[in-house]
Amino acid sequence: MKKTFFSLTALTLLGSALAQGVPASWNNSTLSTATYVVLDAKVIGNTALVSQEQMNGILAAIKRDSAGAIQRKYPNAKIATDPSTPGVIKVQPTFTTPSALVPWAKMSLRYDLTLPDGTVALNDTFSVMEVYRHSWNAMNYVGDRMISKMP
Repeated sequence: MKKTFFSLTALTLLGSALAQGVPASWNNSTLSTATYVVLDAKVIGNTALVSQEQMNGILAAIKRDSAGAIQRKYPNAKIATDPSTPGVIKVQPTFTTPSALVPWAKMSLRYDLTLPDGTVALNDTFSVMEVYRHSWNAMNYVGDRMISKMP
């Protein structure tokens, strides 16, 4: 009985601590009508796997398709281009490349969202084969999966 009480108390305190770390604006009501700016993606890892032209295409797709994923989830959201616009939510994508282009290799994408009252980070990992299976629609798939983590 004491163990159960202690566990429930610890979980309640942990839940409160986690909730305090999330900005008050991190809710569907606010996010669904917000204005977003998707910044140029940063790249970490082995950039020599593809040509510079291919990398430029990947980075452009991350930016474009991240904005598209936001608008698919939140049709009333606006996408702006000026990060100094008051009240915007800045989305900083960071793409971590795999070490090699083999089907089992992993890559990841992180979105650091800067809201007017705090920050939130979203992370996901994808295999090369998983992304490859989505071919021309790969960045839409990745963006939708990332944005689905938002309330």
